[in-house]
Amino acid sequence: MKRIIVSVTNDLSTDQRVDKVCNTLHENNFNVLLVGRKLSNSFKLDRKYNTKRINLLFNTGFLFYAEYNFRLFFLLLFSKKDILLSNDLDTLLANFLVSKIQRKKLVYDSHELFTEVPELLDKPFVKSVWLKLENWILPKLKNCYTVCQSIADFYNTKYNTNFKVIRNLPNKKTIKKGLIPFSTKNKKIILYQGAVNVGRGLELMIDVMANLENYIFIIIGSGDISEDLKNKTIKEKLNNKVKFLGKLTPQELHKITPLADLGISLEEDLGLNYRYALPNKIFDYIQAEVPILVSNLPEMKRVVLDYNIGKIAEKRTPKKLANQIEKLVIKDFSSELKKAKEILIWKSEEEKLLTIFKNN
Repeated sequence: MKRIIVSVTNDLSTDQRVDKVCNTLHENNFNVLLVGRKLSNSFKLDRKYNTKRINLLFNTGFLFYAEYNFRLFFLLLFSKKDILLSNDLDTLLANFLVSKIQRKKLVYDSHELFTEVPELLDKPFVKSVWLKLENWILPKLKNCYTVCQSIADFYNTKYNTNFKVIRNLPNKKTIKKGLIPFSTKNKKIILYQGAVNVGRGLELMIDVMANLENYIFIIIGSGDISEDLKNKTIKEKLNNKVKFLGKLTPQELHKITPLADLGISLEEDLGLNYRYALPNKIFDYIQAEVPILVSNLPEMKRVVLDYNIGKIAEKRTPKKLANQIEKLVIKDFSSELKKAKEILIWKSEEEKLLTIFKNN
């Protein structure tokens, strides 16, 4: 039984992509250890495979990344393993060095265009450091995959690599509806689930709500701009129309998502990372049979058009977007959503994934 050590910089509890990869490997006779970090609010884990969380002195900025990779390096170096799986650029240095020192197979999963995230737009020095690391290591990688074709094409063109595409599709789900902790009687529910960060179109959606009657906009998740959005909601006197549920477990989220009348994914075109984004939430909405409104960006647009399960935002202004939403929610996409949810599932990606780990 081959031993795989999988590493991430998050706390493991909400990373559904990594959990699916680990489960697939575990179910196919790999011995899996998933390594991440422990936070003060980390949820308790109950997984079929082994997990380990590292307690850190630093949890943000350069010192966090430096400490994590330093400690990860020694953990990997002195642990039994046959294969290393690095998730994203922020775990790659430690994995790459150990793979070279001990001649172990290294697999790399790029969840996004790491050096093109909006958070780095106004940090040219930090971005240059990550780019140097990427320029040094990526051309040397033999076994790598990413979440969509646009990102694979970008890396393959820039670094002459051979990135495969393993889409972050969910496991097939049966719909289980839960309860929302406030009244939504006679109101349409618009849902956003995911990271509450810059460039997700959330400020725009709050402005949209001022133009909609009998609608509630629910934001599930946490992030850098959570407090700013709450303050904006108070300032605009939209507390009765915009609700924040914070971070939920995947199990809790699974029961809330089907209650929505519309799911949104309105990322802004803030550089290549968002332009090529194919957010997990799109597929979660589909599994919950919830129609979608997405940005006019290539990957998410392709899913909506290919399966006819929603609409592309025509204009990013509050009044026009509100008007489009009112027309969208009265359309019936139920038949198309049922078809799409049978196709867009993790099982369809597993064979491709296993091929990467089983080759030499």
